[in-house]
Amino acid sequence: QVQLVESGGGLLQTGGSLRLSCAASGRTVSSYTMAWFRQAPGKEREFVASIVRSGGRTAYSDSVKGRFTISRDNVKNTVALQMNSLKPEETAVYYCAAHQGYTLGATADEFDYWGQGKKVTVSA
Repeated sequence: QVQLVESGGGLLQTGGSLRLSCAASGRTVSSYTMAWFRQAPGKEREFVASIVRSGGRTAYSDSVKGRFTISRDNVKNTVALQMNSLKPEETAVYYCAAHQGYTLGATADEFDYWGQGKKVTVSA
């Protein structure tokens, strides 16, 4: 079993930066691929970024590449998402996710464990 708890959501203005963190617990959590998704009002849950067990390989959606950075600390069992130059259309609930596979993943269906989400609101 894996439990995920997000922190760091909030309200900020366009162009601002925010760092989200996800604390993971469970057996061999550091071996899991981790990811961030977001879900805006009225939209499907959207892939944002993912990172493999070692942290040596990452994936990003095209819309956030160059602005967001995903990282993990396998000692503290945390995964972070640094978000820069945020846009109003990126207002959403951001979710931490995990799966035990070896691939980075890109769809919500590939991930087995989910946090409850943290709201990020970007005002114009």
